[in-house]
Amino acid sequence: MSTESQIAVHWREEAYYQPPAAFVGQANAADPALLEQFREENFPDCFRAYADLLTWDTYWHTTLDTSEPPFWKWFAGGRLNACFNCVDRHLAANRDKAAFIWVPEPEDEPTRAITYQELYAQVNEVAALLHDLGVRAGDRVTLHLPMVPELPVCMLACARLGIVHSQVFGGFSGTACGDRIADSGSRILITMDGYHRAGKISDHKAKADEAVEAAAKLGQRVDKVLVWRRYPDRYLSDSAMAEGRDIFVDDLLPRYRGQRVEPLSMPAEAPLFLMYSSGTTGRPKGCQHSTGGYLAYVAGTSKYYQDIHPTDTYWCAADIGWITGHSYIVYGPLALGATSVLYEGVPTYPDAGRCWRIAERLGVNIFHTAPTTIRMLRKLGPDEPAGYAYRFKHMTTVGEPIEPEVWRWYHDVVGKGEAVVVDTWWMTETGGFLGATLPALQPMKPGSCGPGVLGIYPVIYDDEGNTVEAGSGRAGNVCIRNPWPGVLQTIWGQPDRFVQLYYGRYCRDEKSTDWHDWPFLCGDGAVQAADGYLRILGRIDDVINVAGHRLGTKELESAALTVPEVAEAAAVPVVDDLRGRVVEMYVALNPGQEPSEEIENKVTHAIDQQIGKIARPHAVWIVPDMPKTRSGKIMRRVIAAVSNFADVGDVTTLANPEIVEDIRHHVQSNKMASGDVPRDLSEQEAAEIRAYGDAG
Repeated sequence: MSTESQIAVHWREEAYYQPPAAFVGQANAADPALLEQFREENFPDCFRAYADLLTWDTYWHTTLDTSEPPFWKWFAGGRLNACFNCVDRHLAANRDKAAFIWVPEPEDEPTRAITYQELYAQVNEVAALLHDLGVRAGDRVTLHLPMVPELPVCMLACARLGIVHSQVFGGFSGTACGDRIADSGSRILITMDGYHRAGKISDHKAKADEAVEAAAKLGQRVDKVLVWRRYPDRYLSDSAMAEGRDIFVDDLLPRYRGQRVEPLSMPAEAPLFLMYSSGTTGRPKGCQHSTGGYLAYVAGTSKYYQDIHPTDTYWCAADIGWITGHSYIVYGPLALGATSVLYEGVPTYPDAGRCWRIAERLGVNIFHTAPTTIRMLRKLGPDEPAGYAYRFKHMTTVGEPIEPEVWRWYHDVVGKGEAVVVDTWWMTETGGFLGATLPALQPMKPGSCGPGVLGIYPVIYDDEGNTVEAGSGRAGNVCIRNPWPGVLQTIWGQPDRFVQLYYGRYCRDEKSTDWHDWPFLCGDGAVQAADGYLRILGRIDDVINVAGHRLGTKELESAALTVPEVAEAAAVPVVDDLRGRVVEMYVALNPGQEPSEEIENKVTHAIDQQIGKIARPHAVWIVPDMPKTRSGKIMRRVIAAVSNFADVGDVTTLANPEIVEDIRHHVQSNKMASGDVPRDLSEQEAAEIRAYGDAG
C-alpha cells in the first residue's frame, strides 16, 4: 500500500531506441568526454563551456557566487549584452543568412526571410524609438504580441538597451495582460492591431484597451501603447486609437531609419526578462531570468540537445509567449546564429498537413513541438506525414510528459523512423532543459525524458525528505540538488515567495551558503528507473489520491491512450465520501469513431490492466472535444469542475468555450439521471478543484 508521501507507480519499463548512425556521425555532442566534463566533481566550472559560447565584454571572476543563497549569481563580475550576442556578432560572417523565416497563417501570403543584417537594422530602429520615449536600463516594457517577426525584434531591442521585457502570451485576455503590467510596473505596452488565428482575424488591439484599464485599477498607469499594424496599409481593429496614448509604430519608424544604438554592456546578473508562469489564482508570478547565466544556458542546451548546426533549418512550433519560445525560438538559436522558422498560426489550419507542407517547402530538419500538438496532429491526420517529402534528423518534445503511444507515433510516423526524439522536461522557472537525453550519446525511451541534462543532478524525495532510490519503483517529488545558470533569479517583487516555493520545503540549513543545503523543488512527481532515467508523473498538485493511493495523472491518461479509438484523454478527481477521491476519465475520439459503451469499457479495461483496479475510473465520459487554451493545453480544472458540479470559472479565453456547455449538459444530466451527484464541496475542496491541472 502506498503511503501519503508516495505516488503509486504501475508503469512498465519501455525498450530503448538507439539513435541512427547518420545522426551520431554529425552530432554536436558525440564525444562521451562531454559527460565526464559535466560530472558533479567538476561543478560549477563545467558551465564555463556554455558561457564560452558567448562574447563577453568583461570576463567573470566567479563562476558561481553562493554568498546570498538561494539568490545565486552566475558568472559574477562578467558583462555582456544579449542582443549583441544574438545579432551583432553574426554580421561579419553571416549578415545575409536568414535569422528567421516567417510563415503567415494564410497560405496565399508570401513567406518572408529576415536576414541577420535586416534583423540588426530593425532592432536598432526600435531601440532608438524606445530610447526616445525615455525608457532606460532596468525599466520594464510589456509586450502582448502574436507570433510575428515584430515580437523578437521588440525583445531584442529591449535587451539592447538593458530594458527588462515581459511578453504576455497573445492568447491571454486583456485583463490578464493588465495584471502583469501592474505587477511588473510597466509604463509601455507594445501590441498589434490584429493577426490570423485558425482562419480568422483576431482583433488584438481591443485587448490593449482592457489591459490598460485593468492595470489602472491596480494602480499602474500605462503612458504609451505602441501598436504594430499586421498590414501596413490598413487597420484590423475596431478599437479606436486613444489620442496621446496610442501610437502606430510603423508611422514612427521612418524617423529612425538607419539609426544605430550601441548595445549597453550589462552585468551578467542583470535581469533580461520576466516570464509570468501560468496560474489563475493569487498574484501573478513573474519569473525573473538573468542576462549572462540564462543566455549561456540556452545557448549550450540549444547546441548540445537541439543539435543545431549553421546549416540546419530549425522550427520550434511553440509560441514566444511561453518560456519555450523565449529560450528555444529567440535567445538560444539566435545566440548560435541559427536559421529558425517562425509561424503565425495554428498547426492544424487549414488542415492537419500544414506543418508537413511547411517543413517540406522550407527544408526543415529539426522540429520542436509539444505533446499537445503531437496528439492533435495524430488525431486529425494520423497518416498525413507520409504524404510529404520532408526529412527530420531531430525532433524535440516539450511542455508536458508525452505518453508512450503518442511518442511511438511521433518517432515512427512523423520522424519516419529516421529522427532522434529528445523528450525534454523543464519549466518556466528553470529557463532551459532539466531532463533529456543527449541525442547521440544516450538512447531514447518512450515516456521517459531521460536523465538529468549536463550539469543537472536530480534527486527524488518523499514528503519527509527521505531520498527515493532510483530503481525502487517508488515515486516522489523531484528536486534538483544544485543551482544552474538558467534558473530563475527570483520572483519579481516577491523574494520571500521565491524562497518558500522553490527552496523552503527541503532546505537543510537556512543559514548555509553551501549549495548542497538548498535543493530546488520542481513541483513534479516522478519515478527514477535504475538507469537514472526520469519519468514525470504530473504536477504534485495534480496527483489524485484514491483511498490513500496517490495516482499520477499521466499514468492514467497514458493507459487510456492505448485504446486505438482514443485521441485525447484527461483524468480528473471527483470528491467521494468513502475513498476521498475517485477518478473520472474524459476522452475524445479519433475522427470517424462514434461514442459507444464498448469504447468506455475498453478505457476502463486498459486502466485496470495497466495500473490496477484501485485506479478504475468511476466514470468514462466520451466528449466531442476537450476544453483547451489557445496554446492547446487541455483545461483539466474545467472538466474537474463539471464532474464535481462546481463553478467552471471564466472560460471566455478558451479556444473553444462553446464546448464547455456541451460537456456540462452531457455529464451532469447523466449524473443526475443516475443519482450520482456529489455532495456540496467544502471551501478547501472547491479550491482544490479550481486549481486542478493548472499548477505553476
